[in-house]
Amino acid sequence: MRSVDEQMAILMRGVEFGDEQIRETMAQELQERLLVEGRPLRVYCGYDPTAPDLHLGHTVTMRKLRQFQELGHQVTFLIGTFTGLIGDPSDHDRSRPQQTPEQVRENARTFAQQAFKILDPEKTLVRYNGDWLSELTFADVIGLASHFTVQQFLQRDNFSQRHAKGDPIWLHEFFYALMQGYDAVAMETDVQIGATEQLFNLLAGRKLQEAFGQRPQVCLTLPILVGTDGHIRMSKSIGNYIGIAEPPAEMYGKVMSLPDHAMPNYMNLVTRWTPAQIAAVESELAEDKLHPRDAKMKLAREIVSIFYGDEAAREAEDRFKTVFQQRELPSDMPVLAVTEPTNVVDLLAAAGMVRSKSEARRLIGQGGVRLDGEKVPDIETEVAVTADRVLQVGRRRFVRLVPEE
Repeated sequence: MRSVDEQMAILMRGVEFGDEQIRETMAQELQERLLVEGRPLRVYCGYDPTAPDLHLGHTVTMRKLRQFQELGHQVTFLIGTFTGLIGDPSDHDRSRPQQTPEQVRENARTFAQQAFKILDPEKTLVRYNGDWLSELTFADVIGLASHFTVQQFLQRDNFSQRHAKGDPIWLHEFFYALMQGYDAVAMETDVQIGATEQLFNLLAGRKLQEAFGQRPQVCLTLPILVGTDGHIRMSKSIGNYIGIAEPPAEMYGKVMSLPDHAMPNYMNLVTRWTPAQIAAVESELAEDKLHPRDAKMKLAREIVSIFYGDEAAREAEDRFKTVFQQRELPSDMPVLAVTEPTNVVDLLAAAGMVRSKSEARRLIGQGGVRLDGEKVPDIETEVAVTADRVLQVGRRRFVRLVPEE
């Protein structure tokens, strides 16, 4: 195992609190644990299955977990099968819609497998917080709540803003921090990783651990990754996400759609580039030695390569150049044989271009579906195929419709 100084240099890199005193306290506590514990530290980060796919934003904290793994520490990938029922209000200016247990279970089904694109499956412990949170009694919850005041919760930016505007703050939203805090107690964790806006929840874990006679965990928070809009945090519910299980061409194209100003955020948070490499790209951009488009293509190649390898990244780039730079249709489109006039919603579902027919109807309503280059006018459109036709979703998904012989 590396020396404590070497580990500290790696583990504190990229950590951000927005408060220098908190940073100094956490760095000091982490260093003390590395020095005196004499065992691998227990480290975790929780991920609520609010959607079936993990996206690039999730990988920011997962990359920090991977660093702990490579330094020999014990990492837990915690799936929030119980906290997912509540919904984390940390980064929202309104209440989240609550999910059903069935939705949470379905969304969580492939979470761990997707996470192994970043984490080492041989060194990762996968746990579900429903295993202990569902066992708490109402008296237990009252006991947890007794360690916090309403004023403490109202000091949180999102709650204080909603309170000032007279917008509703639901009681169940307060429970989220209690539940996440209890995760740290249940797992007796040494370190918890999270995004910067989750600091309150992480600190709640420290408070509850002290109440249960445990040494309070070290909290390490990391900056958020903005979505493809370049401004708002990446979110599946907002739709500005890049899924880590998306096909290479889809992933590459989404990176190319980023506003130029968002590139530094991505270079720093989701690439394997060193600070020196990032600084070199930024310098070339500032001196007009590198065109933003070319820098973005380099960024897109790197991100696709992380998840699919260099060859897939090259193929995705070639496809992008063909479709967008040369304005040609891709030559490797999947083919769907059509026997009779068929509703466009049914065609999209049969071609696997959408997750559900409701998604198909939504995309058509938003003008995101084209047939032979023309927008599909409405969900009632019937498609007859007497010669080859091209059905397109967004800017990157195509299927060639052919008449069945």
